[in-house]
Amino acid sequence: MKNLLSIAFFFTVFLSNAQVKKEPIKSQIVEVSCGECQFGLEGKGCDLAVRIDGKSYFVDGTKIDDHGDAHAKDGFCETIRKAEITGEIVNNRFKVTTFTLLPEEK
Repeated sequence: MKNLLSIAFFFTVFLSNAQVKKEPIKSQIVEVSCGECQFGLEGKGCDLAVRIDGKSYFVDGTKIDDHGDAHAKDGFCETIRKAEITGEIVNNRFKVTTFTLLPEEK
């Protein structure tokens, strides 16, 4: 019984000290594209990703097809675009607050 109580106490202390890692991102222009097709991220299909300071993150809060056909000539699976974003990195994913796709550079 003492061992069970000790384990329960340790588990409670461990969970209370566990924190979600958050990194706020102020407004900045970043590369955006398909995480799997263009950024080499592991995934189960075509999903929107951003590259911030050379590191790629899947995006939560907007989807790849919210910004046009991902498989069109100018789509995220075919090219890397730029967007102005704000949000935060939480548990290695980008939680978007604002996402403004910029016009293609020609």
